[in-house]
Amino acid sequence: MSKQPRKQRKLIYKAPLHIRHQLISVNLSEELRERYGRRSLPVKFGDTVKVMRGDFKDHEGKVEKIDLKNLRIMVEGASLQKPDGNKIYHPIHPSNLMLIELDLDDEERNNILERKG
Repeated sequence: MSKQPRKQRKLIYKAPLHIRHQLISVNLSEELRERYGRRSLPVKFGDTVKVMRGDFKDHEGKVEKIDLKNLRIMVEGASLQKPDGNKIYHPIHPSNLMLIELDLDDEERNNILERKG
């Protein structure tokens, strides 16, 4: 793997979906780190996250939408109002989020958490 920034950017821009899913990993809170023995986990619809940086700092909300093409996450309540009155979600990069509560309805996600890494 190259260290050159242009090649690192190219890898992200041309990454397939199974790699992009890994790129939307979000840090876990301290309690979740101790419970699951992991530092980060790919985010999923229904997870509760806390915004750590940016205009919506310290805002907590559920994940409403995940944009794999642009590697951005839309959080409930982190929205802007357009001049015509419509509300749009403010896209947030995964590095600026922290997972507070996991949605454990998915059997495969439970298997990921139980296996040792």
